[in-house]
Amino acid sequence: MFVKLADITAGTAAFLRCALALGILVPLLVHEIRRNGRLARKLQGYAALAGVFLGIDYVMWTMSILDVGAAVATVLINVQVIAFPLLARLIGGTVMSRRFLCTTPVMLGGITLASGALEGGAEDGSPVRGTLLGVGAGVAYAAYLYLNRLSGERSPVHVVTPVCISTAAAAVTAGVVGLFTTGITLSMSPASWGWIIALALLGQVAAWLLISTGTPRLAPNTSAALLLLQPVMAMGCGLFILRETATAWQLAGCVVVIAAVWFSHRPPCKGADSGP
Repeated sequence: MFVKLADITAGTAAFLRCALALGILVPLLVHEIRRNGRLARKLQGYAALAGVFLGIDYVMWTMSILDVGAAVATVLINVQVIAFPLLARLIGGTVMSRRFLCTTPVMLGGITLASGALEGGAEDGSPVRGTLLGVGAGVAYAAYLYLNRLSGERSPVHVVTPVCISTAAAAVTAGVVGLFTTGITLSMSPASWGWIIALALLGQVAAWLLISTGTPRLAPNTSAALLLLQPVMAMGCGLFILRETATAWQLAGCVVVIAAVWFSHRPPCKGADSGP
């Protein structure tokens, strides 16, 4: 919602949301180091690599919108609901519940309905390129979530440090990619600066600190499913704040997503098998 209100290019939004966030994260980082010591060098490397994936995600997803539209791009990036738990399974051996595997198609179907992807016409851009960028963004997003989770599991007292390092790496990555794709401009109206600062504070600082705190305490499939609520909430903000309109199918899709997330993670019946 803030990116739409700011009305700036993809590269500019991706770079500035990270760069401006560092103004808050760096002082918090200094405080955390004084209190808990430095993060292990290996985990610092994980955080930096995670930031590279995050920067790639930001730019690729916004670019995919130009080719396939916001609706389809929203569906594509949510391949993270499969990619994140799959990475945890392949690399860390974390088990995915049978209930989650069964409800995943329902979740993705709900996101498809909520985005309006089945109702819109063809976009003027390149559908093939846009699809590849959207899926790539979803995989990069999942890689960030997995690496971020590793830091939280192995050093739970360090919350700000991994987020700060990954945000700095994402700023550099988004800046470099943005320069050679959509371009980056700092010549914006005061209103645009206000919205992008709000995005940095809420969407980058607050959101990722909360996600980094909560993700290590949850199973990967639980985190991935809960993050599907983001596009649903974005639609709600669009309806009530931007006065956008939604079709009955889109509203039904929101209900399907919320119900599927609840069902996939509700306590199993006594004696039920929740294994793989």
